[in-house]
Amino acid sequence: MTYRTVNTIVTDTTHCKGALEAAKAVANQHDAHLEVLCLGIDRSQQGFYYAGASAMVVQDNLAQAREDAMDLEAFARKALTAHALPWSSDALTAQMVALNGVVAHRTRFADLVVMPRPYGEGRGHDAEAIVEAALFDGNVPVLVMPDGAAFPQSVGNIVVAWNESPEALRAVRQAMPFLKQADTVSIAIIDPPQHGPERSDPGGALSQMLARHGVRAEVCVLAKTMPRISDVLNRHALDKDADMIVMGAYGHSRFRESILGGATRHMLEVAEVPIVLAH
Repeated sequence: MTYRTVNTIVTDTTHCKGALEAAKAVANQHDAHLEVLCLGIDRSQQGFYYAGASAMVVQDNLAQAREDAMDLEAFARKALTAHALPWSSDALTAQMVALNGVVAHRTRFADLVVMPRPYGEGRGHDAEAIVEAALFDGNVPVLVMPDGAAFPQSVGNIVVAWNESPEALRAVRQAMPFLKQADTVSIAIIDPPQHGPERSDPGGALSQMLARHGVRAEVCVLAKTMPRISDVLNRHALDKDADMIVMGAYGHSRFRESILGGATRHMLEVAEVPIVLAH
């Protein structure tokens, strides 16, 4: 597998700037086409308006969203002017109620979506909804960039969070271009089950699979010495001087929509390096 189409979604000029730069870097490293979706969002809640004002308010809000989308596209085009590889940008508007469908439709043919961290000061619900829509509805891996971080010029060390789940295995497969590029890959297994199918050789089958792809991998079995698995994983990433973490995205249903689970959310909140997620 190679990355031939890299996508990023720009919803503002502040929090999305780092993700746009990271998407440019990934596209350059993998000779990929870069797609930038400039999304103007109508964040209003129509149920809060009285009936006579509803149509007028909706029209005004959509007009503002269209203006925002055009401004975002101008911002993206300016940032991409010197980009040597092929790129395209598209301005689009969406209401919050339709956001999941729009994002899923526009990302499903990408090989990788690059997004900023969806949690933190100044982020609205739409930031989390976009990541969830790409992962769960678009079925595409997402590279989440932490605040203030630049994508490395070369990915030297990667930590893989391994728990034998289908989500973790899919994340490994989807991150294979990065894994093959890395100097070392650490397969991190936290408190493996004593009666699991890999109890005699935790991570051995995954290590063998990666070796056949030319990936230099080592298995690290870790004790859960901290309350959260995400804290143990982050500490291990710091110890290994990791440039990236690869992990499965886990979620649960909320009124028939898939949303990120608490463990995945906490990992995104505290991680200091880029994370590749897949579901």
